[in-house]
Amino acid sequence: MVAIAGTAPDPLAEALARDLDGSFEAVVREYQDRLYSFALRLTGRREDAEDVAQDAFVRAYRALQGYGAERVRALALKAWLYRITLNVARNRFRGKKRVFVPLEDWDASDDPSDRPDAKVEKRRERADLATLVAGLPERYKNAIVLRYVEGLRVEEVAAVLKQPLGTTKSNLHRAVNALRDAISESRRDRRQAS
Repeated sequence: MVAIAGTAPDPLAEALARDLDGSFEAVVREYQDRLYSFALRLTGRREDAEDVAQDAFVRAYRALQGYGAERVRALALKAWLYRITLNVARNRFRGKKRVFVPLEDWDASDDPSDRPDAKVEKRRERADLATLVAGLPERYKNAIVLRYVEGLRVEEVAAVLKQPLGTTKSNLHRAVNALRDAISESRRDRRQAS
């Protein structure tokens, strides 16, 4: 079970504790796009991501059926659902090479008035960044995607990955430094090639 200390009660968890069957659809509506997006980043294929997200919801529902009301109320629902999705993806693709998809929506602050060449450069940088993230060790890659792409708080990332908070912070720090170094090296190589 995923529980995060010091968090406010989740209204969806409260609704699930009162009426699982009547409230689960609201959970699916709230999290379906996020879990699909996360699964897509983990699997690299839309079909696989759909299967992973759907399987994650089925597993979550079955698990909730066996939980008492107090246990459901205590859930950090968002982190718990991400954890299930991560586990489903890991189990489904254990030992298989996964492709990491581009982070096309990572920077939603694109200004529509940007010049076309600037937009092309931004897309290329995102693709380069996605490639760099894909090359990170899994412990760093999962932490980076959960924190900076999916927007989970560091405490939620730690809960999803079942790690101490300090380990998660360390992995995020190391991943960011590795990406920073790789980006600098990539830029240096591009300038030298020009």
